[in-house]
Amino acid sequence: MELFIFLLSGIIGLLHLVIMGLEMFAPMEKQAKTFDMPHEFVVQKNAQIALKNMGIYNGSLGLVMLVSLFLFQGDIRLKVLLLLNLFVVIVGLYGGKTVTKSIYLIQALPAIITALLILLQLV
Repeated sequence: MELFIFLLSGIIGLLHLVIMGLEMFAPMEKQAKTFDMPHEFVVQKNAQIALKNMGIYNGSLGLVMLVSLFLFQGDIRLKVLLLLNLFVVIVGLYGGKTVTKSIYLIQALPAIITALLILLQLV
């Protein structure tokens, strides 16, 4: 089961790097479509600053999740992954509520499943 947990955590980490790329580097048309935002909003300077700021956070979270797969061992690795996946759950639930419902499925649900598997493994 640990291998499955590591695989899911790795996918979630990579997903957050992809989200970072979309938030920071994607064309504005792609950002508007992906994040279900009006194009007129996305082209505003302050909206771009906010998107890039969110991108830094998503990229950092994804990178830390991926690095933790190699940096830690045993129960410590599982506990760190649990913490990081719980962060993703919180971010995913908030994003699903405030941005677009698809975030529930794309971000929150995989992290919930992974966190539950980690809890089962630690018990």
